[in-house]
Amino acid sequence: MRILIVDDHAMVREGLKRILLDEFKDASFGEAGNATEALEQIWKRGWELVLLDVSMHGRSGLDVLKEIRASTSKVPVLVLSGHPEEQYAVRVLKAGAAGYLVKESAPQELCRAVRRILSGGKYITPSLAEQLATQIQSSSRPAHEALSNREYQVMLLIAAGKAPKVIGDELSLSVKTVGTYRTRILEKLTLKNNAELMRYVLERELS
Repeated sequence: MRILIVDDHAMVREGLKRILLDEFKDASFGEAGNATEALEQIWKRGWELVLLDVSMHGRSGLDVLKEIRASTSKVPVLVLSGHPEEQYAVRVLKAGAAGYLVKESAPQELCRAVRRILSGGKYITPSLAEQLATQIQSSSRPAHEALSNREYQVMLLIAAGKAPKVIGDELSLSVKTVGTYRTRILEKLTLKNNAELMRYVLERELS
């Protein structure tokens, strides 16, 4: 069983390997620290599963997921994130992930998720299932769902009060590009300024 672990922190990758080796004795692992390395590894050899971090410097895990699903590769992807489910879970599932798990989850939950996905299923927590059901029942689509993955990331960082330069450094974007994204976000959400954007994110519990 071959599992590729994609995370920009070496200690996180090592910790995930140790957890999984306790449960899956015959597993072998590959590692990638960024989107470019991840895609090179995915195209180079076959994998039974990819564990993918959402937030990496430069291109995000969402970018990697998008490329995998646009290709002929059928490898399942379990997204691991430091962000709560409310921020990214529904988005990554709609993008084609086989599951979403926050990094604070217990080791046994990670093993349960991996086992479920390797058996051909999807891993969805009860709270995430409730979110999906609510969205299906809702007649109107939230405005932020029209944002691209990068716009969504920038929106959350602006709402967190981060300055354009900090956002640019975190996402490997120029300050000018961050400003362009901000303008697009405000237009799509029909908002006027950062204060309204922060209120939008808070009211919808996206932060």
